[in-house]
Amino acid sequence: MQLENQSVEYKREYTDEIKKTVIAFANTTGGKIYIGISNDLSVLGVDDVDNVFLKCTNMIRDTIKPDITMFIDYQVETIENKNIVVIAVQRGTMRPYYIGSKGIRPEGIFIRQGASSVPASETLIIKMIKETSSDEYEELRSINQDLTFDFCKKEFDQANLKFLKEQMISLNLLGIDGLYSNLALLLSEQCVHTIKAAVFEGESKAIFKDRIEFTGSLFKQLYDAFEFIGKHNRNRAEIHGLKRVDNYDYPQIAIREALLNALVHRDYSFSSSTLISIFDNRIEIVTVGGLLRGITKDDMLLGVSILRNKNLANVFYRLKLIEAYGTGILKIMESYDEYTNLEPSIKTSDNAFKITLFNTNEITERKVINDNVLLKKEEHEIIAFIEKRENIVRKDVEELLGISKTMANKYLKGLLDKNLITKIGSGKFIVYTKKEISSNKMKVKYF
Repeated sequence: MQLENQSVEYKREYTDEIKKTVIAFANTTGGKIYIGISNDLSVLGVDDVDNVFLKCTNMIRDTIKPDITMFIDYQVETIENKNIVVIAVQRGTMRPYYIGSKGIRPEGIFIRQGASSVPASETLIIKMIKETSSDEYEELRSINQDLTFDFCKKEFDQANLKFLKEQMISLNLLGIDGLYSNLALLLSEQCVHTIKAAVFEGESKAIFKDRIEFTGSLFKQLYDAFEFIGKHNRNRAEIHGLKRVDNYDYPQIAIREALLNALVHRDYSFSSSTLISIFDNRIEIVTVGGLLRGITKDDMLLGVSILRNKNLANVFYRLKLIEAYGTGILKIMESYDEYTNLEPSIKTSDNAFKITLFNTNEITERKVINDNVLLKKEEHEIIAFIEKRENIVRKDVEELLGISKTMANKYLKGLLDKNLITKIGSGKFIVYTKKEISSNKMKVKYF
């Protein structure tokens, strides 16, 4: 007989600890457990084979998750005229296998290292989940299986929808193995992803006025974030004749759709929080996860949508939080139709998505000596900044807009060419100030 190794384990007699070796073999490359042989290869034998068979089958069926029984074979071998029970374990297809009472944690998951069965690291656990599950984050098994759904259930109740095991399976919160998916994690109180919001003084991130982090179920984060932004969405009233007209800084539908877009379409395989930044003149919402491959910004603006989290989107659709796929951005743009040249800004990179909503009550009529002058939003911000500071340097523009030196010079040159600002000094000592306006004034158009 060979010594104990990666695929061979000897046991003097039956003990519940055998389950750790079964799990280790199923999670690694398979192996055989010989009951009735000691570590020093002494053949002791098994007196009551049927009883040992019964104990082994019951233990493996009742304590190991997911079901591993289809990968187990029981045999009796005769060695030195003694009966030896052999448990042959194949490598399973639903790894990681674990002790049900311990859950998907290192203390419940074992792998084979040499002749020993040892706890698996969290990194290896995640690797096994990815190898045996879908590549989509929301469809992977959640490492945390101790989930609660109080807020989620309340949301379903308000929509007159059931939220029982059958619905959780059909919505892909529960797998056929009875384990929660990452989608379930996102909707549970134990969701590890958060939204961080901050309010800044003025139009830069120099001074914090307020900050908060929203946690819990994505539904709770949605409502909490919407309420927080609402507190900073000022309502300014104007009198038109005999009627009072209320104007919010930001269209509420734009805020709603921007938040929904951030939650439904973000890439949850990254741990970074969704960021909401509120300034005097704008709100910026930044999420991890750029546009999916094959989709361009122009496609998105036309309503083309490929879902990163199709199961999550389906849940939001069932709850009537979203009406149809691909319409959110269009609704945001349409909500600004009445505000000429003030449409929201969308910027994307390979790994991030940023939408900026502009404060509709910050629109002012700026006048210049030239007719038909067109200003970009960035140029408008620079002009407004100069009016507050009287004069600025190029570095101020870089920090204001979060752009490079080259782009800052480009915008400043554009304003110089439009005869809206003037340059004083030379070299490192150049400052820019607003040009004096004559009495022959015309309106500036923004785009």
